[in-house]
Amino acid sequence: MDIEAVADRILDGDRRALARAITLVESGREDHRAEARALLERLKGAGRQALRIGLSGTPGVGKSTFIESFGLMLVKAGLRVAVLAVDPSSARSGGSILGDKTRMEFLSREPAAFIRPSPSQTQLGGVARRTREAVALCEAAGFDVVLIETVGVGQSETVVAEMSDLFVLLLAPAGGDELQGVKRGIMEMADLILVNKADGDLKSAATRTCADYAGALRLLRKRAQDPEGYPKAMTVSALEEHGLSVAWEAMCELNDWRRANGHFDGTRAQQARHWFAEDVRQGLLARLQTGEMRSVMDALAAEVEAGQMTPSAAAAEALEKLGG
Repeated sequence: MDIEAVADRILDGDRRALARAITLVESGREDHRAEARALLERLKGAGRQALRIGLSGTPGVGKSTFIESFGLMLVKAGLRVAVLAVDPSSARSGGSILGDKTRMEFLSREPAAFIRPSPSQTQLGGVARRTREAVALCEAAGFDVVLIETVGVGQSETVVAEMSDLFVLLLAPAGGDELQGVKRGIMEMADLILVNKADGDLKSAATRTCADYAGALRLLRKRAQDPEGYPKAMTVSALEEHGLSVAWEAMCELNDWRRANGHFDGTRAQQARHWFAEDVRQGLLARLQTGEMRSVMDALAAEVEAGQMTPSAAAAEALEKLGG
């Protein structure tokens, strides 16, 4: 790949070049990884920043409908919107349906919108392995807002907060112990909780659910990166497009406050440090999959299974060989 040519096309906003570059960063081939690193190094000097919004929610909450309605509203306001939608991969075959473009039919037709479904590849938190690099590519291509949709809700899902400026939790109106359905960890990460489907017969239920979560948020420990009144819970209807503009105003207000008070740059710096350490960890794990180390691991595993070595002693020997 001609890195310089592709980089120039991305900086010019060429969508085909962007799609090709995202395919490159998602590849696991070592030669592709080297090219991807070179491309990202070339683009980092562009100095472009988008508002990165992480979106998570339980299956069936209407994430795709919300993203389409919300994205269309932003496009009509003159903004360029990129959607990185992570589809769950099969643990058995590794395959994904990748149907987000089908579910976001109207948004996918917009010239100012870019939708890229990616397989989660069974990664922790449902975030594709190289999603953060795809975010950087979208920023370099001049998009104003990048929406990162993740697979579902769980303790591990909070990893999306490490690559976004704002973390939005989308919930549906629910009866009974709805507060038990969401882990405390993801509640503590959320900057905005949006109760979707606040329309028709569910409107009153949505209002009650929103009040429940607003009360729960007030009980959480105050965070340094939040102004007064945040994090907050709000009701929206993606179907009827109610509350979307108010939610966007809240996102902008929070983002502006964090920029003015130094939290925006500080958080991005911390995230860069986090992903440096994560890449080192992933690199070490990848070395365990090489032919020589796999043989060592298999031999040690057989000794552990036979009771000839303890797991900790075998692990220490494996790490010693890896370091040697």
